[in-house]
Amino acid sequence: MKLKPIRSEADYNAALKAIERYFDRPPRRGSSEADTFDVLATLIEAYERKRWPIGLPRPLDAIRYRMEVAGYTQADLAGLLGSRSRASEVLSGKRSLTLPMIRRVAAAWSIPVDALVGPLDQEAA
Repeated sequence: MKLKPIRSEADYNAALKAIERYFDRPPRRGSSEADTFDVLATLIEAYERKRWPIGLPRPLDAIRYRMEVAGYTQADLAGLLGSRSRASEVLSGKRSLTLPMIRRVAAAWSIPVDALVGPLDQEAA
């Protein structure tokens, strides 16, 4: 396959077909086939990122996901936010996170601050 930018679904499918052969038999490191594999993977990733972007989760979804994955409870969140009622209000969507809350949750639960702030256009949602 001649390497070129992926601009269409047909180009994307051709790139997938071209890279598929390396899955069963990975190229030798440092070979020209390894270079081809790396370039194809980069092109495919760039096309997928542009074609099917995945945005940040809503802050509440980020907190709920982290709670589920790590086994945290509402009581654990209350410990970070200062009270059970505040944790309940946040989890029900009645209260937005303040900057100090965001900092505490991000630091304690390793959630990226960006995910807890959320994009501005989500305010209306």
